Amino acid sequence: MEKKLSREDAWKLLTDYTKSPALQQHALAVEAVMSHFGRLSGEDEEVWGVAGLLHDLDYEQFPEEHCKKAEEIMRKEGIDEVYIRAMSCHGYGLCTDTKPESQMEKVLYTIDELTGLINAACLMRPSKSVLDLEVKSVKKKFKDKRFAAGVDREVIRKGSEMLGMELDEVIRETIEGMKEKAEEIGLKGNL
Repeated sequence: MEKKLSREDAWKLLTDYTKSPALQQHALAVEAVMSHFGRLSGEDEEVWGVAGLLHDLDYEQFPEEHCKKAEEIMRKEGIDEVYIRAMSCHGYGLCTDTKPESQMEKVLYTIDELTGLINAACLMRPSKSVLDLEVKSVKKKFKDKRFAAGVDREVIRKGSEMLGMELDEVIRETIEGMKEKAEEIGLKGNL
């Protein structure tokens, strides 16, 4: 069994390197979705959540060395390989060659970009909330390449295939995960 990293220690590490509220909220959104998928998979949701929380550990301070620097930091901190691999896998084909193999790695790879798209979609809604967001609204935004143009839709598609899940199902479960922490991730809106 891997050496578990407590959520508290992971949050402290993240906030040591990430000061931007937007990047912290993104980390919290990915954590929420990862915990949700961990629960769905019958796995340890805290391990999955912590993997999500730390996935962009180095992004704010070292954007040019994204994933590489995080690996260095995590190794120096004595963090278990399970978290290091997951973090590295989320950059597969973009900034790393670490192919997602475990279910947790595949989920993180798939939902990182998707949480960004969903976040952007929520902010365009009258409610500014994830709580009343429907899959079909996200699908519409997914198809519009100009909307949240920085979101790599191909990664989301490839990830869904890796998981053997329909895109709609991945979107639905990602929304569900984000709903669980709507307030913390700034997407409760006016509901």
